[in-house]
Amino acid sequence: MEGGWDQAREISRRVGRGVADAGRATFRAGKATAVGTKRAGQATARGAQRVGRATRKVTYANGADRTGLGRLIELSAGESAGDALVTVALASTVFFGLPVGEARGPVALYLVITMIPFALLAPFVGPILDRFRSGRRFVMAGTLFGRGLLCFAMAAAVGPNDLVTLFAGALGVLVLSKAYNVSRAAIMPSVLPADITLVSANARVTLFILVSAGIAVPIAGGLTAWLGSAAMLRIAMIAFLLVGVFAVRLPRHVDSPDVEEEQPAEGRAQRWRTLLKVGPVVGEAVGANLLIRLFSGFLLFFLLFMVQDKGAPWLLVRDTFFDVKVTIGLLAVAAGVGGLVGAAVANWSRNHSPQLITLLTLAVTVVTAIATAIFFSLWAAVAISFITAFASGLGKLALDAIVQQEIGEEVRSSTFGVTEAILQLSWVFGGLIGLLLSLTESGMAGLITLAVVLTAGLVWLLVKRRRRIRAVNARIKREVAERTEPLGNPPEPLGNPQG
Repeated sequence: MEGGWDQAREISRRVGRGVADAGRATFRAGKATAVGTKRAGQATARGAQRVGRATRKVTYANGADRTGLGRLIELSAGESAGDALVTVALASTVFFGLPVGEARGPVALYLVITMIPFALLAPFVGPILDRFRSGRRFVMAGTLFGRGLLCFAMAAAVGPNDLVTLFAGALGVLVLSKAYNVSRAAIMPSVLPADITLVSANARVTLFILVSAGIAVPIAGGLTAWLGSAAMLRIAMIAFLLVGVFAVRLPRHVDSPDVEEEQPAEGRAQRWRTLLKVGPVVGEAVGANLLIRLFSGFLLFFLLFMVQDKGAPWLLVRDTFFDVKVTIGLLAVAAGVGGLVGAAVANWSRNHSPQLITLLTLAVTVVTAIATAIFFSLWAAVAISFITAFASGLGKLALDAIVQQEIGEEVRSSTFGVTEAILQLSWVFGGLIGLLLSLTESGMAGLITLAVVLTAGLVWLLVKRRRRIRAVNARIKREVAERTEPLGNPPEPLGNPQG
């Protein structure tokens, strides 16, 4: 009996030692895990700091840190990320969450509704922004805070599937986003470093906007799949509110001196006459961008619904691989890369004429549209998606630079409001055309139609440009001839009403 107790005590001691050893091992493993986690966190933090320093080194290069351009780039990148969160959150609730046959109605309704506020953008939003030039930082912050509140309202409408609230909220976000873009473009000359051109500065902002959106989209897609659209909209709300606070901290010199609060009726009439007479250079750039946006809107909705309807067998080369989602993904990637390349080329073209850039982008779009209409296939559609996005991005950057150079500060925001409204209306009109032609399941007919329109527009702009250049050259020759007349018959001074 005593031997049994001794054996039991020995077993108990061994079990105790085993438990103690296991506890010590568990403690050591936990300590090692904590140390590893701490080291991984420190490495991640160091990596994030390096990325942040490298990013700031780029954004603050060429004197952008002194003028405020660097802060504007960071602000615009954050604003773009917020818009990307909203877009991803709404995509699964309004557009792609519906069957194809049912999606056409809401998409067409959305396109038609967007025409109304942009028709009001030019006569109201632009002049309001010009009126409050002394508080542009707060105007930009207001557009961000407003989007945050709209995201809160849309999040509440996701559960009951309140399409009216979702459409109204999306529309408000779109208008406020355009108002922010107008304000950002208007203040660009005030933050421009001495050794950077306007085209390059605009391109640098656009590059960071596209990169920020490209990073935010997959993150938002994963969070939306995990948490849902309503939660994603609430995250977007927080993002907009934080970025809005950052907008208030922009340098004070982005605000122009105070202007008179009230203007006589005659002064307001003169203001609108000045706004309507933007000059042939701005008009030419707007015309080229209008045609590119028309084709861009057409191409987006035409290809989207043709692929979803499976009415384009020339796009689905191999059904085992190139199914609907893969095809749409290819087209979306091509468009995204095209926009990035366009911004990169604009940043590179430091000394090139923005007037020439706008015409070249339209010419490239025309040639691509004609070639795609003749050799229509999956890869032709990918190519035209890339080139259209490239031309649209590069042409818009050149247009912004032209407006910033040619238009005075007193009506610059109003002019940007007019151009944004015209380009948006053109894009909407092109989207409606693409939506209708997608019902015919005839890709070649739609592309040929748009190619003819683009070609006619390009020829018209080239003819007008040639006439304008000839008129300028003739006027210069007359002035030179008048100034070099013989001294015995001196010319009358230029500007003499009797001359």
